[in-house]
Amino acid sequence: SPPGSDLQAWLAPRRSALDAFLQARLAQVWAPGFAEPLRYPVFAGGKRVRPALCFAAYDALAKAPDVPARAPDVPAPVLPAAAAVELVHSYSLVHDDLPAMDDDDERRGQPTVHVRFGEAVAILVGDALLTEAFAVLAASELSAEQRVAQIAALAGASGHLGMVGGQVADIAGDDADLECLTRLHRAKTGALITASCTLGGIAAGAGAQALAALEAYGQAVGLAFQLADDVLDAAEDAGEGGPPSFVRLLGLDATRARAAALADEAIEAAQALPRPGALVALARFSVERSV
Repeated sequence: SPPGSDLQAWLAPRRSALDAFLQARLAQVWAPGFAEPLRYPVFAGGKRVRPALCFAAYDALAKAPDVPARAPDVPAPVLPAAAAVELVHSYSLVHDDLPAMDDDDERRGQPTVHVRFGEAVAILVGDALLTEAFAVLAASELSAEQRVAQIAALAGASGHLGMVGGQVADIAGDDADLECLTRLHRAKTGALITASCTLGGIAAGAGAQALAALEAYGQAVGLAFQLADDVLDAAEDAGEGGPPSFVRLLGLDATRARAAALADEAIEAAQALPRPGALVALARFSVERSV
């Protein structure tokens, strides 16, 4: 498992394997003109943070290979879970960018899906990516019990009790105080991040104790990630017209301190697992990143 400095070296082969897996899943598109818009948001240069957490959770529990002389292959049992969380994340961004939601014209320096391909196509792209996530989990080589557990965890995190609920609260403006803003982001951002850890653990055959540790880790990292985002966006969001944020409510220094404390909390939870190195590195990355 990697220390922080080796995080990119650890992630590179996993990201390549994930991209190949996703390319294969999205290769057969019969609807006229739909192939390009369907793949466009998935391969638009995302950081792949949620799949990375999925891989890291798996690595924290799965038996290490007995061949230290060569780099181990990316473990096949966890690839569908990593792909599924990225598909859900990609769908959520496509729908968040729509005129009826955040009305964004650009993401990662490129036109958003509805700007490039039209609003109706963008809605259908999001629908297709969300649905495909569950098809991927259902078709994996894990046991039926593991697949059902993964599907239940991802559905719970994605729906009205998780990410969608957080987006509804965001639209409704339920973010006036610290408690409301924290609840909103634990759902909107944190739920899928926590599920990424849970799905990786399930793929590795985690028991109840290990899953509880992964859930505690995921919840802490999910909120830390959002706090760090608010720090990065502080200058852009300043002023009366800017969105509610932790920086606006707490101030810059207190937001940074809270993010760092949550990262420490996540690292402590990860230490209960056999090989927590990648999880520890990702917890640090979540608050130290510059993008």
